[in-house]
Amino acid sequence: MAEDFLPYGRQSIDRSDIDHVIAALRSDFLTTGPWVERFERELAETVGAHEAVAVANGTAALHLAVLSQNLTPEDVVIVPSLTFVATANAVAFCGAQVVFADVDPDTGLMTDESFLEALAVVQGLEGHRFAGVIPVHYAGRTVDLSLMTEICAGERAFIIEDACHALGSHGPQGAVGSGVASDMACFSFHPVKTLTTGEGGAITTNDPKLAARLRQLRSHGLERQADHFTGLGFGDGDDNGSWVYEMQALGFNYRLPDINCAVGVAQLAKLKGFIQRRRHLVGLYRDLLAEAELPLSHAPEAEGCQAAFHLMAVSIDFDTIGMTRAAVMSGLREQGIGTQVHYVPVHRQPYWVERQMGQRTLTGADAFYRRTLSLPLFPDMTDADPARVVTALKAVLAQTR
Repeated sequence: MAEDFLPYGRQSIDRSDIDHVIAALRSDFLTTGPWVERFERELAETVGAHEAVAVANGTAALHLAVLSQNLTPEDVVIVPSLTFVATANAVAFCGAQVVFADVDPDTGLMTDESFLEALAVVQGLEGHRFAGVIPVHYAGRTVDLSLMTEICAGERAFIIEDACHALGSHGPQGAVGSGVASDMACFSFHPVKTLTTGEGGAITTNDPKLAARLRQLRSHGLERQADHFTGLGFGDGDDNGSWVYEMQALGFNYRLPDINCAVGVAQLAKLKGFIQRRRHLVGLYRDLLAEAELPLSHAPEAEGCQAAFHLMAVSIDFDTIGMTRAAVMSGLREQGIGTQVHYVPVHRQPYWVERQMGQRTLTGADAFYRRTLSLPLFPDMTDADPARVVTALKAVLAQTR
């Protein structure tokens, strides 16, 4: 019997998740209710932040985080090119401009040097100002925010961490999402992420006023607390009755339902185990790849960092081995191994080619893209699965020798 297909990533669901969903379905709330509040509270405690705001997905988290900064068309935000398009799109949604930063060709992370290079580009744009930066913790690896924090404080600019890959990761500033070195951090709970709510996302922050604004923006910009009303103009009880709400901002319907948050609560209880399992599997991969002496590499973790690995992204010099990435991926698929590529650099996307500011060659992002390949990594993999993947890789790459 052929072995089951091994995808590059998938959710890990057990009886506890199912029981939590049943409990939510039997409650009085299916949309926004007590499970949302509980998930937000426990998520904030998990990352060490004062506040967590649950939203519909990671893109919504990025959008609302940027929207809360009241940007103008003269404002410019630095975004690394090696990320999913949503990071840059969130800035465009808010009418501001993007300058892309390059990344380390081995890790895919924005560095101090590439941040400073992008900042110099921004500062050379007449009539524009540096408004903020969105560092991306790619694959669970963390960006050192020390220099960015110092510079942004002097420039009165924001730092929004794109932590969609990095729930549970620790870097030089501690737990990702704790808010020690940033204004906000954005998370995604898509099924392939460290934990899932089906679809879902969240923003963490240590600023209660900012959290209140984010909650307002995620629900149509509505205010329902009478003591925060500005008045509808009726001049009587119709201004503040129990049914009254005020739209005080242009917001969105980005709420995350109770059903999803019930799954999130169950998943949070297993987060430490998920992370340990991912790190264990990455360790197995690294040992097996070293023994196999294959023409590929996996960058070591930076000193002082501990990644909750979202991806097992390896680097293969396809030009040197004389085999295209498409051929390698096809060969692995024939052996029941799923792979993926994360990501096409955003500065290369047709929409952004025309709209990015400070266009230039980003050699690090281009080099990382040309060599990267994501191998299967998720908690339900067995200890034998990395060996299965490496054996398949050996067979496929042997075709070039």
